[in-house]
Amino acid sequence: MRIPPDQLSAEALIGVIEEFVTRDGTDYGAVECSLEEKTEQVRRQLERGEAVLYFDTYLECCTILSMDDYRERLREAR
Repeated sequence: MRIPPDQLSAEALIGVIEEFVTRDGTDYGAVECSLEEKTEQVRRQLERGEAVLYFDTYLECCTILSMDDYRERLREAR
């Protein structure tokens, strides 16, 4: 289930983004970025519609997906 970012409080949105960017296996390439930089990058992706907040009802957890990954999940669900 897609969650519009504006449906979360600013604090909750930052919490979800920070949890996402600090998750094991998250790779940002050869250049190391601070937590603030990573968080801001993801926040901008959400604003531009390049990424979406997604609540997995099966796993009962929230994550952030690229728009391509989100579309793929929609196709799989059909």
